[in-house]
Amino acid sequence: MYKTYSMELAGRTLSVDIGRVGKQAGGCAFIHYADTTLLCTATTSAAPRDGIDFFPLSVEYSEKYYAVGKIPGGFNKREGKPSENAILTSRVIDRPMRPLFPKDYRNDTTLECMVMSVDPTARPELVAMIGASIAASISDIPFAGPCAATQIGLVDGQMIINPGQEEWDNGDLKLTVASTADKVIMIEAGANEIPEADMIRYIYEADAVNKQIIEFINGIVAECGKPKREYVSCAIPEELFAAIKEIVPPEEMETAVFTDDKQTREGNIEAITEKLKEAFAENEEWLAVLGEAVYQYQKKTVRKMILKDHKRPDGRQLNQIRPLAAEVDIIPRVHGSAMFTRGQTQICNVVTLAPLSEAQRVEGLDPNITEKRYVHQYNFPSYSVGETRVSRGPGRREIGHGALAERALLPVLPSIEEFPYAIRSVSETFESNGSTSMASTCASCMSLMAAGVPIKKQVAGISCGLVTGDSDDDFVLLTDIQGLEDFFGDMDFKVTGTHDGITAIQMDIKIHGLTRPIVEGAIARCKEAREFIMADCMTPAIAEPRPEVSKYAPKINFMQIDPEKIGDVVGQRGKTINEIIKRTGVQIDIDDDGKISICGNDAAAMAEAQKMITIITTEFEEGQVLDGVVVSIKEFGAFLEFAPGKEGMVHISKIANRRIEHVEDVLTLGDKVTVVCLGKDRMGRLSFSIKDAPKQGRKNKR
Repeated sequence: MYKTYSMELAGRTLSVDIGRVGKQAGGCAFIHYADTTLLCTATTSAAPRDGIDFFPLSVEYSEKYYAVGKIPGGFNKREGKPSENAILTSRVIDRPMRPLFPKDYRNDTTLECMVMSVDPTARPELVAMIGASIAASISDIPFAGPCAATQIGLVDGQMIINPGQEEWDNGDLKLTVASTADKVIMIEAGANEIPEADMIRYIYEADAVNKQIIEFINGIVAECGKPKREYVSCAIPEELFAAIKEIVPPEEMETAVFTDDKQTREGNIEAITEKLKEAFAENEEWLAVLGEAVYQYQKKTVRKMILKDHKRPDGRQLNQIRPLAAEVDIIPRVHGSAMFTRGQTQICNVVTLAPLSEAQRVEGLDPNITEKRYVHQYNFPSYSVGETRVSRGPGRREIGHGALAERALLPVLPSIEEFPYAIRSVSETFESNGSTSMASTCASCMSLMAAGVPIKKQVAGISCGLVTGDSDDDFVLLTDIQGLEDFFGDMDFKVTGTHDGITAIQMDIKIHGLTRPIVEGAIARCKEAREFIMADCMTPAIAEPRPEVSKYAPKINFMQIDPEKIGDVVGQRGKTINEIIKRTGVQIDIDDDGKISICGNDAAAMAEAQKMITIITTEFEEGQVLDGVVVSIKEFGAFLEFAPGKEGMVHISKIANRRIEHVEDVLTLGDKVTVVCLGKDRMGRLSFSIKDAPKQGRKNKR
């Protein structure tokens, strides 16, 4: 027997079947929100994985095309690698849930969310977050949940709780908030310059809804939840810490970690580790966990100094940003480039412009999004952190960082009508020591301006960190966290925006939630910092978008034709349009409404292509003067081509002002001549004359 639990949530019914399917999984929730249906499971291994010092959690969000009545493309007709949306959704589920598992838990654990049906009024990503929490909560896996998630949209100034897909895609706010019963644990947002005070209000509107969902989940757990299993703790023995402190006193560790140079710090820690290895050479059990023990010792040292003494590892004040530098045009011949440096974090961004036909095609479950005109990609090579590792393409972290910077800049991009280009922005990480995604946002903004993209306002981003003590009011906020403060701290709160409001938020934490004063303080710190970055660093490098695109970027001209003439321009199997492209070297795109874009770097070639299209789509009239090329000679006259696929005939009597016996006496194939249209003859055929044209005679061959 199974049981179904239901609640009303934002005007729709949320229902969960427990015990109906997936009975062998550790926890399984067959969850429905309106007609959106997902299967969410949580499983864990029987024993911890040997030789690791982290919690091996895997979160998988799989999109099934049958959920929207589609068959996958490709030869195999089978779902392939996860889409970018699936990867980003997996990250959004992972970030709030991971801190709720024990830090010393080493059993392989998997959360799987499979989308089986999609109702456009209930987004499956939201349902997956709730379903994953229910599955983990009712399982025997140690988990300090439940948690819940709510999404907030903003359409025409009206706040919408859990908006449908169309409202989500077209609104001014895409806010996702996850909470426990007590605190906010994750925030992710894309926003159209939402003021800080409004954003905070929306966050806590979502938090209030989350508390209702958690109450609902608690009821399910009370009836169906399994007892939590006992597990083997992989915590570092306290006697090992005591022995380490005897050999390396706290003062020595403070000296080792408190430096503004990452390489120096790593060298100091390596020397300490070698000393400890020698001291514990006879104790294999301690040697096996020594690396993690040294890491924990560093962490406790840094956290103590920050929290109690307000002393940061590199000596900065709590609200101080590392040294900044910005420059543009560092890469020749590209369409736009910029480099942004903040301490030991350095990003080079390159912008490429192309016709709209080169926009990225998107295949997924959202019917409203079939292509992306703006794409931001982020690369993180191993040399940027002084390591050596074979590159195997972008991982989930790289895709997530690129998506964050993309969200940050979308609100300030010009419309297609204002700037009819596809835009690719690529951030290359030259050096990394904390918050490269925010440096990527700054570099990309400058690179877009350098490329001549008329963005509406400057956008900058910064990250705020956190170290907490034993009580909710015992905490320290850190502006512009470096890598060490990120690793050892409790929060990475990234905010991007203009002078007028927020454009994106991504918040990661390692603790069981944030109080409202922490959230408000972090948002205020980030606003202060990004204003400083824009005014003191970015504006001196480039204050506004350049008035024109680079000379190396393609130029685009538009023309409108009668939609019924599209077939004439395209020709049979594309013969006509391909011939125009071949002759002029331009790129031509036509939409169903007859709007044509002509793209190229040669203005003369673009004008020639436009002229050809005009000729093809224009009905000939008496008195019209045209230039044509002789393409065929007959006994009775010559056939001229005025544009690919557009021809006319000149009778032999209309070639010259004298009588000629043979057309070849005057014309040869390839001659370029000027003619005038004489209108239609008695049989309704158009005729042309060379001798009556304003400019008579043969011209050079083409």
